[in-house]
Amino acid sequence: MTDSVRIAAWNVNSLKVRLPQVLRWLDEQEKAKNPIDALCLQELKLADDKYPHKELEEAGYLSLVAGQKTYNGVAIIVRRAALASIASDLETTFLKPVRNIPGYDDEQQRILAATVCFKGMQPLRIISAYFPNGQSPDSEKFVYKLNWLNALQTWLAEELQQNQRLALLGDFNIAPQDADVHDPKAWEGQNLVSPQERSAFQYLLQLGLQDSFRMFEQAPKAYSWWDYRMMGFRRNAGMRIDHILLSEALKEKCIASIIDKEPRTWEQPSDHAPVIAKIQKT
Repeated sequence: MTDSVRIAAWNVNSLKVRLPQVLRWLDEQEKAKNPIDALCLQELKLADDKYPHKELEEAGYLSLVAGQKTYNGVAIIVRRAALASIASDLETTFLKPVRNIPGYDDEQQRILAATVCFKGMQPLRIISAYFPNGQSPDSEKFVYKLNWLNALQTWLAEELQQNQRLALLGDFNIAPQDADVHDPKAWEGQNLVSPQERSAFQYLLQLGLQDSFRMFEQAPKAYSWWDYRMMGFRRNAGMRIDHILLSEALKEKCIASIIDKEPRTWEQPSDHAPVIAKIQKT
């Protein structure tokens, strides 16, 4: 039994298109003896009945899904071998599941939460989140984003009262600091970096969550998303908008947090790279 678990988030920008990359990445991590024990996916872009449960189960993973045709959609994938009970089914693996923000009427599938029991550690509350993009600060979609963020904050405050060991993972569509933007001056005042969005991110930290990536010394110009256009990845013209936030109890156990750029180099990649945090069990 390993002495840690690795949790990750990845906006795959269509699981139908990117399933081979997801399976390849999980397999390569396993072969490198650095398995991913929980993977939160965003932008599935497929309905629940189209989700590839069979393929992932054959690879050794169980999934909880909140799908949506064409747009959005989130999932939590866990490695069966890492679970406290290998014989677990979906109902006993994903405890106290929550789909979307309670009390917030929203047809868009953006939130999925569940408590998971891994071998040798206390239960872990995992939230896979796909924050709204917002389009531009003068748009209705931006108003929706701010309202959604406000509802998220209220719900998270309640979740943290009930779950000391909580991880919020996903595509936040917020670059919290200028260090997270390849050209802060060019992006000034725009969507993803606006004062309102950054203030909302800071509020999440004030709730008691910690940006796991910034807990460690990192190389400069480290990003998780690059536009497909204008050779964004080749020029490293990116932004760090994918995050893993940890509650105080998990912050004390976190021993590493990285961005894995390798899948972004593959053929027909997502425009996002996976982000990973390593949590000690004891």
